[in-house]
Amino acid sequence: MGRNTRKRRSSMANKAIAASAALALGGGGLIWANFYASAHESNSSGQNQTKAAAAQVATIACPDVGQKLTDVPEKARAGVDKELANLDKQITEAYSRLASTRQAQAGDASFVQNAIVGPLKDKRTATIDRIRLDVERVGGKFDSSMSQLSACTTQTAEPQTNAGEQNGGQQDGQNQDGQQDGQQDGQNQDGQQDGQNQDGQQDGQNGGQQGGQEGNGGQGGNGPVAADFVDITKVQGNAQLGVGQNGLPANGGSGSQGTFTSDCGTNGNDNHNTDNVIVAPGVTNGAHHLHDYVGNQNNDAFASDQELAGAGTSCQNQGDKSSYFWPVLRVQDGTQDFDQNNDGGGKEGNVGKILQPASAELKFVGNKKGDVVAMPSALRIITGDAKSFVNGNANANVNWSCTGFEDKVQLKDQYPICPQGSQVVRTTNFQSCWDGQNIDSANHRTHVAFAQADGTCANNFKAIPQLQVRLTYDVPTPKLENGAVTNPYAVDTFPEQLHKPITDHNDFINFFSQDTMNQMVQCINSGQQCK
Repeated sequence: MGRNTRKRRSSMANKAIAASAALALGGGGLIWANFYASAHESNSSGQNQTKAAAAQVATIACPDVGQKLTDVPEKARAGVDKELANLDKQITEAYSRLASTRQAQAGDASFVQNAIVGPLKDKRTATIDRIRLDVERVGGKFDSSMSQLSACTTQTAEPQTNAGEQNGGQQDGQNQDGQQDGQQDGQNQDGQQDGQNQDGQQDGQNGGQQGGQEGNGGQGGNGPVAADFVDITKVQGNAQLGVGQNGLPANGGSGSQGTFTSDCGTNGNDNHNTDNVIVAPGVTNGAHHLHDYVGNQNNDAFASDQELAGAGTSCQNQGDKSSYFWPVLRVQDGTQDFDQNNDGGGKEGNVGKILQPASAELKFVGNKKGDVVAMPSALRIITGDAKSFVNGNANANVNWSCTGFEDKVQLKDQYPICPQGSQVVRTTNFQSCWDGQNIDSANHRTHVAFAQADGTCANNFKAIPQLQVRLTYDVPTPKLENGAVTNPYAVDTFPEQLHKPITDHNDFINFFSQDTMNQMVQCINSGQQCK
């Protein structure tokens, strides 16, 4: 595995970690402490609280160069991927400097521009030019307008409105890969207003804002804040019609109505790393946040398709060596975890106790218009957008809910506070149309798409089994009081994404054996329920 990995700890190690932590701000690794001098308080039990702070620069918003690169020659992709990873590293380093220079910023209004944003633009300009050279060196064409993506902006933590309002039933405007939300089959989007515009400028997160809370807060100093949470019992119902059992969209009354479920466990063997072999192959810590892995047990940044195909699997069906991975969920209760002083962990603001899912359902369903075809080996699909807080929600794909509420409420830009006895639920429905040729694309998106409202695939794409991932968690209930959140939970993110719930995402690489994939297709097309 990669450098930032973990296997199962002993119970003695767990006790030692718990005993050694007060607020997970020690150990010399976490630079986010005192992000806002007045934004943190800790009570005597070591629980983290976030308090209001004066409005100021909260994060850095940079254009996502990778999403604009839709036509990169195959021979240039390795070099381009490494340069894109450099862009991510530059942003996290700039955010680190932003978080650790609050005193200097307070004394110099031009400090952020001169010492952080300006130098960042220079670095990005040089990196984008190296991408140009990589593309042109192998005969490809580089869009010169890409050079305009080097400049970044700052995003302020402004007072929010709509204190405590319910956020259901508001306009979403969210689309996937340029398609309107209402044209997607199997997408359980919640129909809320995103609360940020496409330029990445914060335009006011909707709902749940407590007492004009500002700042970034959180145990790691980069979120979450009280505005990121809402009591699900107070949210107006907004789940889409046609939702089936367990909150997953139904196939409809025609087409391929079968299902295929793969039981791959809940990562009980603590298989983690901060790599992403899809978007940053060959780059350690390319994700800058920690992933849970189930299924394939050899997924790190350096794994080749041959190594993945030959790896072991946590799936009960040994014909499924696919890799399923998603960012971990943590509770920021003041404890440290194994990666407190690691890149991608505490060093980058991802702190607190990692929560293992209580359950992980991996289900493949059909297409309501007709039959599905087999997915090719090594097909890669990313759904959601890890940078959607600053990118805007064009590729966001988020569903947060609670058990007992999934057919009523689906949230995207707030974490649910669930009633006693109810579990937090993360549901993700993947793209289910494939271009019929490519197992990946330059921006890792354009080779797959979501089905249209009637189930058809546009642009002569082919319908493939749709992966639906449903994760449940036993989460200690956060408390909101006087503009503060106590013991929040949050998904791991790039540090500058501030642990916003809309950044949740999910990844899949197909390594079903051909026989098992054929069985899946037959089950789905014939209307059977198979495992």
